[in-house]
Amino acid sequence: MTVLPWPARESSPRRLTDADWRRLELHAAEILTAFGMDLDTPGTRETPRRFVRALYDATAGYDGDEKLLTSFPAEHNGTQRGLILEGPIGFHALCEHHALPFHGSAHVAYVAEREIIGISKLTRIVRLYARRFTVQERMGEQIADGLVDLIAPRAVAVHLEAAHLCTQMRGVEEDGSRTVTTVWRGLFEEDADLRREFLLQIRR
Repeated sequence: MTVLPWPARESSPRRLTDADWRRLELHAAEILTAFGMDLDTPGTRETPRRFVRALYDATAGYDGDEKLLTSFPAEHNGTQRGLILEGPIGFHALCEHHALPFHGSAHVAYVAEREIIGISKLTRIVRLYARRFTVQERMGEQIADGLVDLIAPRAVAVHLEAAHLCTQMRGVEEDGSRTVTTVWRGLFEEDADLRREFLLQIRR
C-alpha cells in the first residue's frame, strides 16, 4: 500500500467557533423572516440553526477526505488497457450561482498505470467535489484531475448527468431537463475506441 500526496488545497478543514455559529444563525433567521417564515412556532424555532448546519454538512467537501490518501500496486506492467469503471454514483451538489441543489449520477473510469485505488474511493472522490458550491462542468474537471493527482493513471473519463433545481424552481422552469457533461484525460483524449467502450458501458 502506498500513501499518496494530495494537494494542500484539499486538506484545510473548516473551523467555526461557537460565536461564528450564533452569528450565522442570526443572519439566517433574518433572511427567513424577511421572506415570510414565522419563526415563532414549534416547528420553525430551530429552523435557522438547522438550516445553517444543513448547509455546512452539504459543503463538507471543502474539508477534504483523508481516506483518499492510499493506493495499491496495479497487478500488471502498465501496458494493459482494461477499464476500471464505477457508476452510477449518486451525488448532490449546490450550484454556486443560486445556492440551489443539483443532483444526479456520475460514472468514473480509469486505465491504471502503476497504482490503483479501492473502488469505494471513486465514490469518495465524486462526493469530495460534489459537496461544495460548484458548477457541473467544474465538478467533472475536478474529479478527473483529482484522480490524475492521486494515481497518475493512463486514462480517466468522468460522465455526469444531473437535474438542476436552479432551472426547475425559478427562471425558465425547465422541469424534467437534465444536463450531461463528459471529461476525458490521457488515452481517452486520443483513442476513439476507448471513448466508445466507456460510453457503451455506461449506457448498459
